[in-house]
Amino acid sequence: MDDPSAALERARAEAARLVGDLEHELAAIAESTAESPDDEHDAEGSTVGFERARVQGLLERARRSAADIEAAIQRAESGRYGLCVSCGRPIAAERLEVLPAAARCVDCLG
Repeated sequence: MDDPSAALERARAEAARLVGDLEHELAAIAESTAESPDDEHDAEGSTVGFERARVQGLLERARRSAADIEAAIQRAESGRYGLCVSCGRPIAAERLEVLPAAARCVDCLG
């Protein structure tokens, strides 16, 4: 991988956009149910409850991904980007190309 900083900055921007979109979507769900938050007795309640839980789960995952990207940026700044945090061996360039925030080599994944 020639320039990891460019890939990491793209990943950071995409993660920030996704987090923002999901936060907006969750706020819209909350706003739409502000008048009648009792999902249990609403004909659409289970659908709204499911959608809220789905978006919350996606938001949690997007925030974790953003944190992973920030950690990868810190590793790049310290000269440790591309090295497995578990064993210290290089992470395959193909893996970093697909997952720029990868912190572990394939051997250390499990």
